[in-house]
Amino acid sequence: MKVILTANDHSLKLHRYPARLQDKNEQAWDAADELLLEQMQAQPKPARLLIFNDDCGALSCFLAHWSPSWISDSQVARLACQQNLADNNIAPHKVSFYDSLTLPEGKADLVLMKIPKTLALLEHQLIQLQPWVDANTRIIAGAKANQIQKSTLALFEKYLGSTHTSLAKKKARLVFCQPQTRTPVPSPYPDIWPLEGTTLQIHNHANVFARAQLDIGARFLLQHLPDASNKRVIDLGCGNGVLGLSLLARAPVTKLLFVDESFMAVESARLNVQHNLPHKLNDCEFIASNCLEQVPQQQVDLVLCNPPFHQQQRITDHIAWQMFNDARRYLRSGGELRIVGNRHLGYQDKLKRLFGGCRQVAVNNKFVILSAFKN
Repeated sequence: MKVILTANDHSLKLHRYPARLQDKNEQAWDAADELLLEQMQAQPKPARLLIFNDDCGALSCFLAHWSPSWISDSQVARLACQQNLADNNIAPHKVSFYDSLTLPEGKADLVLMKIPKTLALLEHQLIQLQPWVDANTRIIAGAKANQIQKSTLALFEKYLGSTHTSLAKKKARLVFCQPQTRTPVPSPYPDIWPLEGTTLQIHNHANVFARAQLDIGARFLLQHLPDASNKRVIDLGCGNGVLGLSLLARAPVTKLLFVDESFMAVESARLNVQHNLPHKLNDCEFIASNCLEQVPQQQVDLVLCNPPFHQQQRITDHIAWQMFNDARRYLRSGGELRIVGNRHLGYQDKLKRLFGGCRQVAVNNKFVILSAFKN
């Protein structure tokens, strides 16, 4: 795995997070990062630099001397950036960190953006930027060339101003946008839709998986939820929190922790409890975490999990593996991990290795629901 990136006359050591679980062939930057850094060469220092969606901190680490503000929806990306700052002996205060729902106040002179995979998140971020940019702001975005479509450019034009692209290089391309004075457009997010068969209204921020409807894995697991009466529960990888919310609506849960690496997911889960079951809000905690790393150690009775097998643009199983390991550490003796996953992913083997066995609760033509108990 290549770990040294050289740009603008110096080199840095960069890793994905957590480094111990990454595929050795995966590096912590891409051609779009390189193009953006090349574009910054010999540029004057901006008074205020915003960096969006810096997956592993390559941009922020190289430009730390410009004291950038880092904005992303990913707790994992934040941890990666913080780790890479430390590994390269860059003072942590050089980068200011913000989640995807908050921007630093004040006009930005320069905005660098890695274009996210989700168009809804891009739209949210461009709407967010409207009050903080003007005709003097430079906006430069980068992505794989095949990711920059007409619909991508149309969003820049709609919310900020005239846009053009660079030539492709190493299968990546840059987008240059010149902000124009216009009336800010209100955000359409979060989406709100009814959960079928219930009186619950689901709120989804822009970057939440299956944003406008119930995802099919969660729909299947909702039909096979265990009894959570008087139990301490973690909804791990909670997304909009529909699994934990459904448990709260059915039974008197002692404590329910909603955990996700997406700040928007955690906030969506909080909104859903607040709007649907406000009297149970004090029984809940909402934590942005890489699996359970940032969750205080405790013993719980039940962990529900609909594990992702994508991280940003990559297909991977290391997230599920870490989720299952973390769940086992947090479960009390006799506690249950109940998951839903695509049948072809073979989660049975992982659970048997960790728990000594597992039970198939239900199966259909696409998904399997598995249950494992800690001895």
